[in-house]
Parts: sequence; C-alpha cells; structure tokens
Amino acid sequence: MKTRSSLIPHPSSLMLVHIITIGDELLIGQIIDTNSAKMAQMLLEIGAKVTGRTAIGDVHDDIVNTLRMATSQADIVLITGGLGPTKDDVTKKALADFYDTGFVFHQPTLDRLNQILDRLGRPITEALRTQCFMPQNAVVLTNKMGTAPGMWFEEGDKVVVSMPGVPFEMEYLMQHEVLPRLQARFHALPAAHRTLLTAGEGESVLAEYLKDFEETLPQQVKLAYLPSIARVRLRLTVSDADPAFVEKTLNEKFREMEGLLPPDLIAGYDDDSLETVIARILQAQNRTLSTAESCTGGYLAHLITSVPGSSAYFLGSVISYANAVKMNQLGVKEATLQEYGAVSDQTVREMVAGANRLLGTDVAVATSGIAGPDGGTPEKPVGTVWMAVGDGQRTVTRKLQLSRNRLINIQYSAYHALNLLRLFLSGK
Repeated sequence: MKTRSSLIPHPSSLMLVHIITIGDELLIGQIIDTNSAKMAQMLLEIGAKVTGRTAIGDVHDDIVNTLRMATSQADIVLITGGLGPTKDDVTKKALADFYDTGFVFHQPTLDRLNQILDRLGRPITEALRTQCFMPQNAVVLTNKMGTAPGMWFEEGDKVVVSMPGVPFEMEYLMQHEVLPRLQARFHALPAAHRTLLTAGEGESVLAEYLKDFEETLPQQVKLAYLPSIARVRLRLTVSDADPAFVEKTLNEKFREMEGLLPPDLIAGYDDDSLETVIARILQAQNRTLSTAESCTGGYLAHLITSVPGSSAYFLGSVISYANAVKMNQLGVKEATLQEYGAVSDQTVREMVAGANRLLGTDVAVATSGIAGPDGGTPEKPVGTVWMAVGDGQRTVTRKLQLSRNRLINIQYSAYHALNLLRLFLSGK
C-alpha cells in the first residue's frame, strides 16, 4: 500500500471532475443526494470543473463500469458511498477489481478504531474489522469524523478518490484531505468568487434587472443564480491566468451588479443568511426579539436560534396554534378573532403586541395562516398567510398567497417573515 509521502505531484492544466454517488437508497428516493451539490460547490472554489454526475446502486459491476466511463472523460473522479461495514457496501471491492489489485491489512486504521471503541466501552466487531482491509494501491485518508477512511488512487494522469457517504464525513475529508491534494496535484486557472444574497424576489425578476449586465459580461466572468426558498444568491466567478485581472474584474463587476438592483432586495454577502444578517442588525441596535407563531409552529424561532449567540437578542417564542392560546397568552381579543378570523391583518397585529408585552422584547414577529392541505375557504384558501413585525411604535404587516404544499408553505412563511423583519429593522 502507498504511503502519503509516496505521492509525486504531476502538474496539469486540467481539473475536470466526475462525481459518482453510490447507494440504492439514492435511486429509490429514500435519501436525497446532497453530497454531489456540496462537492461541486467546494470544487468550484479551487477552480475545478464538474463535467458530470452519476448516481448508481450498490452493484459491483455498475460501479466498475461507471468508473471506466468517468475516468475516460475526466481527470478526477470523486466517489461517495458504499464504504460501510455491511455486506451491501461493495465500493471497496469494485475499486480493487477496477485496478486489478488485491487487499492488504491497514494496521493504523485498526488502531484508530480500537481507540474510538475503547472510549465508547464497546468491542470491535468483525464487520468493523473488515474496514481495515484496503486495496493495495490505495493511499489511506484519515477520517476523523467516522470509522471508514477515505482512499486516494492515482494511475497515470487520473485520480480517483473514494469517501464515505455520510455528508459530514465527506465534507471533512474534502476539506482536510482531498482538496489540498488536488490543488497540489493539478493546476487550474486562478479563480475568485463573490456572492450577493437577495431576498424578496425570484430569479426571473432579478434576471430582468441584470439582463443587459449579463449580455455584456466578458467570457472570463460567469453569473450564476442560486435560488432557494424566498431568497436567491447571485454568484460572480472570474477566472483568468492573471490573478490581478481576476481581482480587479471581480470587484468592478460585482459593484456594477450590485448597483443595478433595488437596495431593499440586497440582504447580504457571501456566506450571509437572513438569520445572520438579522443577528448583526439586532446586536448593532441593541434590541431584543421574540416570535408569536401560529402556522409556522416554531420554525421561525428555529431559524433564528440556529445562529450561534442568538441568546444575546432572542428571548423566546409563543406557539399560539390554538385561538385560546392567542387570547390567553398573547391577549388577542375574542372580538377580533370572531370578526376577522385568526388569519388576518388585525390578528397578527395583536399577536405582535402581545409577544412584546408578554416577553418584554423590543421587536416581535407574528405569523398566522392556513398551511394546508385542509382548512381553506373561498375567502381564505390554503396558503393564505398573514405576518407582522412591530416594536410598539409601529407595526407592518404582509399577506402571502402560497402553494398548497404544507411544508413549503411553512418554510416560505418563515423566510418571508425573516425578510420582513430585516426590512423593518433596516428601515426599508
């Protein structure tokens, strides 16, 4: 088996990558393939180009045949999945057969497994012991997030890397082992990226603002639209042999793009999220926040508290799913509910006032709607949502009319509420 020191860099101007994800669960939709998307994002950062992605089942011959296809089309093949200790994990055997090599026992892997299991007070099983056998030509990549190591193979001008399918294990290996090795082994054009986070409009509206801008971009500059629920990231990428050109062009074009968009649509930059943007604003203004949630059922509070340090500004939430809770806890008037209903401008205004009063916060956000699939009426169909933000001095409300999918309605409502809070706090 090769050791790490035996790797010899072979500089190349290409970094074309094919991604293979392995697992029957991917093909039947039991698990969504997030690994491919994450790997593609990480590869982009080092100037690599993904030329193809293939998902296959835990079938030995399919893995071998896909490896042949992928290595004929790309310089680098990245594989995730099929490295566990169970009998359906056949990736390692397929790799050994692809390279026509045998297996050797890797003592450092066994030593590491014993250390992990000793801490847990558990004996090593025979199934785990099988993970210590590696194809003879593999360079073992230490996986500090799990028991199955990664494997690096190099033959001629081709590199194949196999990693576990568990997302956080794959990400660790990519960041700490795979990407540094790829950068040392291959040379790509210098590239840089900047990202603008927008909220409030979809990509089709943004594309209208940027239509002329896109048409005049030089060939070294690419604009990508990365949509997600209630927000879109705009990523500019510049690649060129001249690093000075890359930096200068990226800064100039990014400022130009930013200036073409209405200021209220610009929510943040690079890795910002609506949650982190709101955190910065609240802390800068020294204000506290609470939520009063009906249709979102705590999802809004979940997003807010996903930010480390949120306890400095977020005091709590009332999940007022029932009208009785709206009245008894938040002080919503029975007459308001009878005349206007729980899903109304008037009700969310009173929910905001009640949350600020009950929890002693400076600002509150409220949501009330019909998430579905049942409960709608001709006047208020499924997907009708009212939300409000208020601070005791002023209150703003917004009505949404969303789709009929319950989970999507909840997520859209929460992110739209976050954006309404962002606009309220920033005076927009």
